[in-house]
Amino acid sequence: MKTTIEAPIARKIPKELKKHNDIRIDNYFWLNQRDDQNVLDYLNAENEFYQQETAHTKDFERSLFEEMKSRIKEDDSSVPYKYNGYWYIVRYEKGKDYPIYTRKKETLDAEEELLFDGNQMAEGHGYFRLVGLSVSPDNTMIAFGVDTIGRRQYTLQIKSLITNEVFSDTIENTTGSSTWANDNSTLFYTKKDELTLRSNKIYKHKIGDTEDKDTLIFTEKDDTFGAAVFKSKSRKYIIIACYSTLTNEFHILNANTPDADFTLFQPRIRGLEYSISHFEDHFYILTNHNNATNFKLMKTPEHHTRLEHWVEVMAHRDNVLLEDIDIFKDYLVISERTNGLNQIRIKRWDGQDDYYLPFDNETYTANTGNNVDFDTETLRYSYNSLTNPSSVIDFNMKTKQKDIKKEQAVLDPNFDKNNYTSERIWATAQDGTKIPMSIVRRRDTKLDGNAPVLQYAYGSYGSTIDPYFSTIRLSLLDRGFIYVITHVRGGEYLGRQWYENGKLLNKKHSFTDFIDCSKHLIAENYTSSKHLYAMGGSAGGLLMGVIANEAPEFYNGIIAAVPFVDVVTTMLDDTIPLTTGEYDEWGNPNDETYYNYIKSYSPYDNIKAQSYPNLMITAGLHDSQVQYWEPAKWVAKLRTYKQDTNKLYLVTNMEAGHGGASGRFEALKEDAQEFAFLLDLEGITC
Repeated sequence: MKTTIEAPIARKIPKELKKHNDIRIDNYFWLNQRDDQNVLDYLNAENEFYQQETAHTKDFERSLFEEMKSRIKEDDSSVPYKYNGYWYIVRYEKGKDYPIYTRKKETLDAEEELLFDGNQMAEGHGYFRLVGLSVSPDNTMIAFGVDTIGRRQYTLQIKSLITNEVFSDTIENTTGSSTWANDNSTLFYTKKDELTLRSNKIYKHKIGDTEDKDTLIFTEKDDTFGAAVFKSKSRKYIIIACYSTLTNEFHILNANTPDADFTLFQPRIRGLEYSISHFEDHFYILTNHNNATNFKLMKTPEHHTRLEHWVEVMAHRDNVLLEDIDIFKDYLVISERTNGLNQIRIKRWDGQDDYYLPFDNETYTANTGNNVDFDTETLRYSYNSLTNPSSVIDFNMKTKQKDIKKEQAVLDPNFDKNNYTSERIWATAQDGTKIPMSIVRRRDTKLDGNAPVLQYAYGSYGSTIDPYFSTIRLSLLDRGFIYVITHVRGGEYLGRQWYENGKLLNKKHSFTDFIDCSKHLIAENYTSSKHLYAMGGSAGGLLMGVIANEAPEFYNGIIAAVPFVDVVTTMLDDTIPLTTGEYDEWGNPNDETYYNYIKSYSPYDNIKAQSYPNLMITAGLHDSQVQYWEPAKWVAKLRTYKQDTNKLYLVTNMEAGHGGASGRFEALKEDAQEFAFLLDLEGITC
């Protein structure tokens, strides 16, 4: 006989929150006490409830996991790249979760040197992440960052590549990344604020010294800015980057003189965005200066870097977003976006050649890759689409010949990319704007209104979700699902203005765009409301929260992964990681105009007594981006308001942070959980 448990009901402890003479009562504010046993008990009770409610899907979930895993080449390796005399390779071994980092001197036939075995380093840890591998200029040492909690607070260490000894130098609470001066004994790194985790201090470390002897060389005092430090590709400059949503500032130092003072490149001006790349005796600058919304390219002499010396190299274009540049000895490579599509432009510095790489699809992604070598004619880039596995390609910019170095393996004997089809369609938003969607399905999936559709979006920070291939997604497509990426405003799919029209006091465009696209999918017989599912994570989880409140009738189910749903309270708490740095994204609710606007859509504040779709909501106990209590509070409040018998699950990873599980196969288990939830709602059991 099956035993059942009731859904957990969190205690109500009313807390009055007052701002601008507006009073909100938060009954679940107490859930923000991470170390309180009552909080942990509630999270564990929700996890137990989820496990019992989904017990009937566990065998299917395990088979989905094995199916996803079986498509992945377990003994895989990256395409080697050469830097400073060594070929660097990342490889995986069969049955192991974490990468192994190696290198070979001068030739790929040389003996392999082991840098790190992530599997050995991860032993005994529920979570493990290795980042920021930085090799000294003389190739004898490597700096690295390790996080075993999932909160993105990395311990920085240094290892000898001669003896394989890990030095006693240990630096806590860093970003994990670091950069070497050219003297091979000085390392620059960034520390985080202990409370807010804002990256705000740059230190200089001498090899062999203890952390207390490190020199603080820069402090970012504006709490809406972060700071980072890196080396130019030319290896001539150490660069401190100060950044906020709307503004940049850089400080530079000759990498040969690490004990000298940094020089301010160009003082920050609110709204002036720029990035810098060094080449010969100039810096090249991507910037929005003088209303260049989609950015333009400028340059300035390396010893005269202020704005008045900047001269235009490539003008602003209203219909082309200038995204990035890669500098080589003889070539400039420009990454652009036109009508939502990636373009890669190649120009010789001497003006003898200027052309675009040819792409002939509407649902593809093409990006320049790991191009660390300066003196080369070879450009490495990647290409994939919704139907084509990812390829890594070396392109000779002189001969225009391409060499496909690797194509993503799909270890499924039944996989044939010709069985799938993709397209881009456009819906009309409430204000008349055309909203694009990238769609993939099996060719034999009928468009008769009965197919299940998973509609995905992110839509914040100008982050663009390009159409990409996924072996995991095949488990849905092969069971009749159609997958849709909705390019709502708030990303930069259609240029910088697309972002501007989906942030601050225009944020609601992101939400209404998604809903209008859902209506279009139903009207065009891709699906029906009985078979439409929505998914988004983090800021995309905010989007999920809004559509659940405002248009629940269109969706049978919603997955909200680590969702940002308690927007007002979070943005009023400047002790929480990310808050102050995000005022330019969401608005500062200390300003009454922004307070009222944010409150009008904040999912937690707008829960209603109504029916909601089936909901699966995830959280990470150690999440530093979206604190676990946001989804926890949201679920607790939903349980008291919703007027239906639909599923409502809160699944908290008690050992991880924002990105979920750290191992490549452990992460697949989370994908299998989510897919099992969707497929179960469709009555698909195998």
